[in-house]
Amino acid sequence: MESSPFVWLIAFFVLLGLLGLLVFQLMCLADLEFDYVNPYDSASRINTVVVPEFVLQGILSLLFLLTGHWAMCLLTLPFLYYNGRLYQQRRHLVDVTEIFRLLNQEKKRRLIKLIGLVILLFLTLFWMIWSMLEDD
Repeated sequence: MESSPFVWLIAFFVLLGLLGLLVFQLMCLADLEFDYVNPYDSASRINTVVVPEFVLQGILSLLFLLTGHWAMCLLTLPFLYYNGRLYQQRRHLVDVTEIFRLLNQEKKRRLIKLIGLVILLFLTLFWMIWSMLEDD
């Protein structure tokens, strides 16, 4: 498959974008925890990047699905399912009035996502290198 290295490269950059959004959210929560920003600013910063994170996750899953990389698609489906459930239950946005009470839960949730996406990033990097070496 000639387009495989290109697909893996696109997936790599999408994953980097997802990791950047999650690190930004974690930094906003850490700033809030150490009282560097007020709750309203922190919640508004986090809420502006939540939906783009969900969209990027959907694009990544769709990319793997359409290109026939079934194993990677199956690895992204739990993230997609979890994000869809959060969106359906309207719990995807951070509430300004509840942010201090849910701070540890929100940080843990994002750290778990971050760990899973780092694993996906390494797998994507491995398969990208493998597909480039396979073409030679």
